[in-house]
Formats: sequence, structure tokens, C-alpha cells
Amino acid sequence: MESSQLFLLFSLHSRENFRNEWNLSNESTCRIQDGFLMETLPAMYSIIAIIGFVSNLLALWVFTFGTLKTNSITVYMKHLAIADLLLSLCLPFRVAYQKHNGPLVLCKMVGMIFYITMYVSILLLSLISLDRYFKIIKPLQHFRIHTKLFSLAMSMVVWAICLITMLCFLLDTNESGPCDYKCFHFKYRSTSGGILNMLVVTFFFLLLFFFLYSYGKISLRLHAVSLKKTQQCSKRMSTRIAIKTFVVLVVFIVCFVPYHVVRIPYILAQMMIISEQNIQALHLVNELVLCISTLNCCFDPVIFFFLSSKFFKNPTSLEGTRTQKPELRHHSVKIPIYVKRKHKLQIGFLTPIKDVLYLNFEKPQTKQKRL
Repeated sequence: MESSQLFLLFSLHSRENFRNEWNLSNESTCRIQDGFLMETLPAMYSIIAIIGFVSNLLALWVFTFGTLKTNSITVYMKHLAIADLLLSLCLPFRVAYQKHNGPLVLCKMVGMIFYITMYVSILLLSLISLDRYFKIIKPLQHFRIHTKLFSLAMSMVVWAICLITMLCFLLDTNESGPCDYKCFHFKYRSTSGGILNMLVVTFFFLLLFFFLYSYGKISLRLHAVSLKKTQQCSKRMSTRIAIKTFVVLVVFIVCFVPYHVVRIPYILAQMMIISEQNIQALHLVNELVLCISTLNCCFDPVIFFFLSSKFFKNPTSLEGTRTQKPELRHHSVKIPIYVKRKHKLQIGFLTPIKDVLYLNFEKPQTKQKRL
């Protein structure tokens, strides 16, 4: 209790000092400059916007008019493509506002869509990972999350949550400052706005913990299966499966972790807790990692490519049917594995065919000796 009171007193004291410093300075001058970002960011955003728009438009066309079978993952990926497409349409406005000032209303609307699409992507990638986690760790059980209706409902909930949260940010009143006339620039925030931002960052790191935990379990599961493989072709197949499995984790970490790490001191600076001397550097770093986060709209089509392949039909690469592949019983490579089935341990046999490991519960036929 005492520590929280001291934090509030320190925060209020720091904010009062900042106000006094700004009152002594020229109020019409924004001392936080973009520097080299004035030329760098427009070029980077332009390239990302073109690649993201074309690739996600193509992906959306495939999901809508293609022959790809619709299931839980394709529903999430379709909404992910929509979010990335909207994000790519926002980037030209960021390019225009980088060098020129414009209507602040349009600036706020573009900024709101920008952050809505970012967090929709984060949550949808989390749902995709959760779906794959259950399919890999418990391949013989069927969960509601694997149904198309559930995935569609969850996608709608994700959009609604992000929209409501961004409306709360839009209604929050910022502290007045000399940079208020600039769009997509450093601005001071009220205490409530800063706390809300910190809650969003905390929620992101909880999702990151889930990612690391779930993919750690998946890695152990795939490693246990790979230990039972003896032939070289099976090992190459295991490598391809691992790449397809962890591509979501790599995109999530590369695109979103740097931005949210920088957000912590950046928000503290917006709340006037961090010294003014660090604000210029924080602004430059924040703009750079924010640009890195938009690479998500270019990397997500890579996820679409991997997850829409033949392997996508079974991310676990384990299929538990007796009659699905009649050639399994004649295949030379069979890997015994114990599987809990109907509350009993039962021995099954993994058979690698191309990029997929098939699981059946028929005993391998032994060759009869010639008399």
C-alpha cells in the first residue's frame, strides 16, 4: 500500500516538473523530432504496403474462391488476411502524415484501424497456436475449438474486443503538449490512458508466455516422435514438420515482441515519469519497432502457404483411422507408439508417407517364411 502511494506521489511530482519545464519553453515548438526517420519510414512503409496488399489480396481470393477445404484454421487465416489487408491500406496514410500535417480526425481514424488490425492479428495468431497445440498434444480428442462455427464466433469476438478497446483509447483525453498538432507522433497521456496502455502490454506478455509454453510442449512432442524414426527420409520429413509448426511462433516474436518491449518505457515517458532527456531516443526507437510490427502483414502470407499445404490437413501429422490409407499395411516403415485410447494404452504404428505421419492401430503384418 505504501509503495503504491509513493509511486503515485512520484508520478504526480514528475508530471508537475514536466509542466513547469514546458511552460518555460516555447509552447508552439515540438522539440521531439523524427530525424532520419523522415526519409526512412516512408520508404519502408511503402514497400511493406505494396507487398502486404498484393499478397493478402491473393490469399483472401484463395480462401474465398479457391478449392481449399474450410476448417477452423482456414477461418482464422481468412480473418487474419482481412486484418493484414486493412493494415496495408493504412500504411499509405502513415507515409503521407510523416512529412505533412493533415486533419487530426482522419489521423485518429487511421490510427485506430492500424492498432485494431495489429491486435486482431496477435489474437488470431494466438487462436491458431491454441488450435494446433490441442491437435498435436491430444491428437485423438476432438475439441470445440476445432469446429468452424466456434472459430468463426471467436474471430467475431476478437474483432469486437479490439474495436471496443480502441474506442476507449479514442475517448481518452491526452495531456496537452507542443506536439499535439503532429499525427502519429509522441504525445503525453493522462494517468488513465497510461494505465490502459500498460494493461494491454501486460496482456500481450501473457500471450507470449502462452506461446512459449505451448510451443515448448509441441517441441518436446515432436522430438519424442523423431527419436523413434530410423530412416533418413523420416528425419527430413520431421525437419519440414518442425518448420511448418514453428513459423507462427517466429512471426509472432519477430514482429510483436520488440514493439511491446519498447512500449513499457515509452508509456512511462508519456505519463511524464521518465526524464525528458530520454524521450527523443524513445520516440525514434518506438517508430522503428512499430514499423517492424507492420512486417506481420508480409509474413502472414508465408504462414498461409505453410498451413495450407497438405500438412495443414493434420498439423499433428497423426491420423487415427484404420481404413483411411489402405496402403499403410504394405508400407515398409512402421514406428510403434503407445497412445491413450478409450482410457487404455494401446499400441499404434506411425507410417511416414510423403510429408505426413499416419497413425493406425492395425498390427503390422509379418512376412511369411518360405517353406
